Amino acid sequence: MAKSKLVKANKKIAEKVVDGYKSIEDGVVGGYKKIENGVVDGFGKMTDNFVDNYLTEEGESVEDAKKRLHETEKARHEEAQNRVKENQKAAKERAEAAKERAKGNK
Repeated sequence: MAKSKLVKANKKIAEKVVDGYKSIEDGVVGGYKKIENGVVDGFGKMTDNFVDNYLTEEGESVEDAKKRLHETEKARHEEAQNRVKENQKAAKERAEAAKERAKGNK
């Protein structure tokens, strides 16, 4: 009988500890999410304001300006990748030509 009382008391203590941990965890996670959402929203407002003040063209909305800027950046990135590929191809051709010249000098 004494053993079962100890087991019951232990279970109650374990439940209280788990419930306390869960409430602390929920509070911490909830606080983090509020901070994260505040930072993300603030950053979004800041970028919208910057784009509106400095990057929009006449009669263009902030969303349209962001789309235009994204497309421009995408085109620049693709162009840079193409230049890299061309440079790699040219370097390979120069290396092959150097090998051929070296063979001819032997």
